[in-house]
Amino acid sequence: MALKNLLALVVLLGVVGVSVASPYENPFRKSQSNPGTMGNLDLDYYRYKCPQMEDIVRRVTIQYVSPKPTLAAALLRMHFHDCFVRGCDGSILIKSPNNDAERDAPPNLTLKGYEVVDAVKSALEIACPGVVSCADVLALVARDAVLVIRGPWWPVPLGRRDGRISRISEANLPSPFANVDTLKKNFSDKGLNTKDLVVLSGAHTIGVSSCGLISSRIYNFTGRGDFDPAMNPNYVMELKKRCQPTDVKTIVDMDPGSVDKFDSHYFDAVDQRKALLNDWETKLYIKTQVWTRGASFNRDFAESMVKLGFVGILTGDQGEVRSRCDLVK
Repeated sequence: MALKNLLALVVLLGVVGVSVASPYENPFRKSQSNPGTMGNLDLDYYRYKCPQMEDIVRRVTIQYVSPKPTLAAALLRMHFHDCFVRGCDGSILIKSPNNDAERDAPPNLTLKGYEVVDAVKSALEIACPGVVSCADVLALVARDAVLVIRGPWWPVPLGRRDGRISRISEANLPSPFANVDTLKKNFSDKGLNTKDLVVLSGAHTIGVSSCGLISSRIYNFTGRGDFDPAMNPNYVMELKKRCQPTDVKTIVDMDPGSVDKFDSHYFDAVDQRKALLNDWETKLYIKTQVWTRGASFNRDFAESMVKLGFVGILTGDQGEVRSRCDLVK
């Protein structure tokens, strides 16, 4: 039965993964807000260079994520972290002998799933040596991993090049403790709007956090032994039962009761806990998803993921195509 279900999933992925359009115009081409290149990407970029590329990515991703569904959230998070530092250029994957690359920064120390990207890249190097970039691999793996757990599908335009620079000092990611205004600025700096912010936060429906990341918010938010007033007091009490003041390792579901399912349930939890409700734009979207039971969430998420995939991209003769994702040529 397990084999039959796996084969059915392969067929499903193959059907929804068929490219129907090409090329994709960069959504930031007419905007000055995105710091990356104004180059376009193309759904059919590898059609002749490596025609079996998407099938290989899909097969290997299924092999890893099917027995361990939590990798879906991990790989989606890795893609997000990559795009928010120097753009979607695969620089999060680079290792440094001095431990001073992006992946060595505190926000990235809990990233998981590198082995999936490496396995996909190794398989591609056998089929099409030196052709498919690690940046494209990560973008595709993140999409296919979410689809394995029956989340939404979105098109992944291709043709990104790999960056050669990865610095721990540049890994300034949006803080989990930031207020809405700061988060809006973080996203705006990348060419993403408020809707993208709240929609992409919905990815937490399949995510987990740790007590270490939320401890200060529930025990000592202003240094006076208080908790973040933006949080629901009842939810704070629940978290304190699970997280002792010195506990930094215990895992906490971001969407209790629905962590293994990609849905809009996260917004129900957010609505109860008051997070992201101090801003009228984010509040309106969250309330709309709660009232409509997530009627537009999957479509909105897909659109925002396509936009995210264009942040700071390298194209043409920029960057390189690495043969190993963790090593610069």
